[in-house]
Amino acid sequence: MILHIPHASLRIPDYGHYLLPKEAVDAEALHLADLYTDELFLPALGDAVIQPDFSRVYCDVERFDHDSLEPMSKFGMGATYVRCDDGRPLRNLSPTARDTIMQNGYYLHHERLTSTVDAEILRTGEARIVDCHSYPDPPLRCSQYQGDAQFDFNIGTDDFHTPPSWIEASMAFFEERGFRLGIDEPYAGSIVPMKHYQKDARVKSIMLEINRTLYLDDTYGRGPRFHEIQGIVADFLSMIRVI
Repeated sequence: MILHIPHASLRIPDYGHYLLPKEAVDAEALHLADLYTDELFLPALGDAVIQPDFSRVYCDVERFDHDSLEPMSKFGMGATYVRCDDGRPLRNLSPTARDTIMQNGYYLHHERLTSTVDAEILRTGEARIVDCHSYPDPPLRCSQYQGDAQFDFNIGTDDFHTPPSWIEASMAFFEERGFRLGIDEPYAGSIVPMKHYQKDARVKSIMLEINRTLYLDDTYGRGPRFHEIQGIVADFLSMIRVI
């Protein structure tokens, strides 16, 4: 199985183009990070982990590469953020600077994801991707979802790449444990390399989002239920590996 963990890092490789002080940039990275998802989603033997070593505030590998295709670009939060969640200007990027970030960060990340999927298909005949995230409750200001559903977990699905059996099993899994599950709410979809997207049904993908109130404390630290949630995620991953 392939664990895609895109938003756990806090690292800013280059502060050169930011309009805010370093401390404010770091604070925004903390505010937007899916903190500890690299600890909550633990790989089993044979799993691959695809994770960038930079913050989404530097380059968001889950956005479309062209702003014309990316809905979040209207908030200044396409693949290369130029605004903060609250709308403040974040940085000023020339086309050349943006291209450098995309070449050295975004495209290298996606090349690695694609090659890992290809290798998994060759090895086993299919590729199973879990897109690993967390989300705040209430929603970020920039979020397209501004509801008050108050789900504990959320699965994101794709009509072509998410098997119905995975959705049904996920619903039963969280119901049996007493958790509220959103299906494509608050967040929808799950990552698939563009090479395979809507073309190759051997690539299967599901997103799991965890409500941060379940595992974080008020200071962005690991909350009292951290290890409990880590165990639940491990059980969920075990289910997806064999279903």
